[in-house]
Order: sequence, then C-alpha cells, then structure tokens
Amino acid sequence: MTWLAKVLGLDRLAVVLIIAALALSAAGGAYLYVDHKGYNRGYDAAAGKFTAQIAEMKAAAVEARDKEASRQDAANNAAKAREAQRIAEIEAENQSLEQKIEELRREADQDPDASRSAVNAPGVRRINQIR
Repeated sequence: MTWLAKVLGLDRLAVVLIIAALALSAAGGAYLYVDHKGYNRGYDAAAGKFTAQIAEMKAAAVEARDKEASRQDAANNAAKAREAQRIAEIEAENQSLEQKIEELRREADQDPDASRSAVNAPGVRRINQIR
C-alpha cells in the first residue's frame, strides 16, 4: 500500500480510506443488486398469488351476480303468475257483478210499480242485493 501512496502522492491513511470506501461501495452495490433481484422475485411471487386471488374473486362475483339475476327472474315470473291469476279472479268477479246488475235492471224494468215515487218490497230487495 505504501507504493500506491507514493505513486498517488498521498498519505498512507488516505489510500487506506480510499480503498476501504471503494470496497464498501462495491459491497453495497453487490448487496443492492442482489436485494433488487430478491425484491423482484418476491414481487413477482406476490403478484402471481394475488392475481390468482383476484381472478377467483371476480369469478365468484360473476357467479353471485348470475345467481341473483336468476333469483330475481324467478321471483318476477312468480309475481307475474300471481298477478295474472288475480286479474282472472277480478275479471270473473266483475263478470258476475255485471250479470247481477243486468238481472236487477231487468227486474226493475219489469216491475209494474217502477214509476211510483215510493220503493216497494221487491225494489227494497233489489237495493239490498247491491250492497
């Protein structure tokens, strides 16, 4: 080392410090290179793991969405069937009431006392049937 100090024209301590700094820099550079490779390997492993988990979660979300849409379709179809049945019942009731009204109107037209200002017993019976 003394010959290097003579060649460079520096003190021996300065040469030792420069060599130590160069060695430390080389060791630090090697550490950073190796650490960076390790970091990338770890990142790639984690990315692969979580990419698979995200894909599973997306598939589960799609499946849940499809199940919910299917459930809603079934519920809507059942409601439409109940609605159609209720509409048919209401139409049947309406037809029955229309027939009753027509029958009462015919009876009122055939009533000989229809022109009187007072209501007779058959008229009261017809009125009570409307209630």
